[in-house]
Amino acid sequence: MKHKKHFIYLGGLLIVIFSVGFSTLGNKDLELVKNLDIYYTLFRELNMFYVDETDPEDLVTTSIDAMLSSLDPYTTFIPESDMDEFQFQTTGEYGGIGSLIRRSGNSVMIAEPYDGFPAAKAGIRAGDQILKVDGVSTKDMAIESVSDKLKGKPGTELVLTIERFGEEKPLSFTLAREKISIKNVPYFGMLDQSTGYIYISNFTTGAGKEVEDALTALKKDHELKSLVLDLRANPGGLLIEAVRICNLFVNKGEMIVNTRGKMEQWDSDYSTTREPVDTEIPLVVMVNRGSASASEIVAGALQDLDRAVVIGQRTFGKGLVQTSRPLKYNAQLKVTTAKYYIPSGRCIQALDYTHRNEDGSVGHIPDSLISEYSTRSGRLVYDGGGIEPDFEVVPEMLSEIAIQLFTQSMFFDFATRYRNVNDEIDSPETFSLSDEDYELFKVFLEEKNFEFQTASEKAFADLIRTAKREKYYELAEEEFSSLEDKLIHNNLQDLETFEKEIKQILLEEIVNRYYFQSGRILAQIQEDVQLDKAKEVFNTPGMLKEVLAGNQGALARAGSVNPDY
Repeated sequence: MKHKKHFIYLGGLLIVIFSVGFSTLGNKDLELVKNLDIYYTLFRELNMFYVDETDPEDLVTTSIDAMLSSLDPYTTFIPESDMDEFQFQTTGEYGGIGSLIRRSGNSVMIAEPYDGFPAAKAGIRAGDQILKVDGVSTKDMAIESVSDKLKGKPGTELVLTIERFGEEKPLSFTLAREKISIKNVPYFGMLDQSTGYIYISNFTTGAGKEVEDALTALKKDHELKSLVLDLRANPGGLLIEAVRICNLFVNKGEMIVNTRGKMEQWDSDYSTTREPVDTEIPLVVMVNRGSASASEIVAGALQDLDRAVVIGQRTFGKGLVQTSRPLKYNAQLKVTTAKYYIPSGRCIQALDYTHRNEDGSVGHIPDSLISEYSTRSGRLVYDGGGIEPDFEVVPEMLSEIAIQLFTQSMFFDFATRYRNVNDEIDSPETFSLSDEDYELFKVFLEEKNFEFQTASEKAFADLIRTAKREKYYELAEEEFSSLEDKLIHNNLQDLETFEKEIKQILLEEIVNRYYFQSGRILAQIQEDVQLDKAKEVFNTPGMLKEVLAGNQGALARAGSVNPDY
């Protein structure tokens, strides 16, 4: 039998597919050849005859992104230009000055310098506007371009020209880039004389070692009798680091997670391989809707093994394994190859993508998609998406004025001024804003002409426009005016009504300017309803053991904290 050649064209690129004839190809192979042929010929005709000039690279990238968007959200194409960012997400390391940057009008400013790295050591502060990098103006420069200029090989120098509030002239800083390694554990310490606390922000390379070092230090320096692992807003990362963290608290040889995919090569069991540090210490894991992937493995595995009580909100619901596959021209495909299954047998992945919350986390889960599983002691746990906590504790929702103050950078800008006129403040756990400070904040808002519309006001304005268009407004003008008077908000009144929460957010922003991320975390946990619940579990005799033993009476007596705000 003669071999046949099938030709597929992409611009000037000729692809030849050899086969022994279409008749011997399977249905899927035939469909593949047919549709690739259609795609390439369509691309050629479009590129040649479309009325306006086209960019072939943009067209292909758009088609790739659209194709992958029809799958799960985590299967993505990574072009060569984005590989540095991809490596940073995996390792937490890059070469640069160690700071976050953000857009501010036509310029770029420092959003947050990292403690211990070149920017912070040189005295650069959050709120400093970057005017030039090595003499090149950043005005109207894309923020990605500014970021690229700040990054580079460790040891190389750059000169930053910045503008600082309160300084008459621009300031110049000469910095040497360093290898920047972002901590997975930005803060750990004691909540009281016996309760330890470890905040885990990511699961990049070395996360397990950082948690082990923190645990060892707490045990060495304090009378540690109970421990909180805080995984809130942790987006996850490397699976193996999740296994290593679990290994600190459970015996060697315990299966923590297994992966199952379409191909056998992706089926793997991940068990603990070392002797643990402490299998007895009472343990609480705190989670929320932002806890995803590796965070969910840790929370779910420790829950399934009855090793920890989970407190907070149902987690995000990402139980998919991604593997990087090399493509031509140094690009990569990050493709979902398997799903996570934790010790009880349940899958972390949300089974229904159609009922997600706005932030992508698991929303309503139909009963038909939920199955029961059992922990080691026989407690009932459920799949359907994410990890359901043993105690649901929902934090208070922010007021509309607090949200608008944040989105309009009022907290950030006031903290910038505060830092530049106050050389020091008290420690994060004792610092508080005075009434005089809050009055200064109100004056600042007046200077900035801060205004906002509530959702009710926006909806009412739309109603009025519709009523006028349909000529009903005149028929009920008095009623519309009366309702408008009742709905309209007052900035001054809102600042008084929500003073406590506004002060807390402002305090955290100010503390961050002096004590960096660790200080912000310490300030945040001073007022924390989820931590309060953790302390209650530890301090109520027998509660933790009863919950882990599957005593539902303990749960009923303790109840869930879900304020109606």
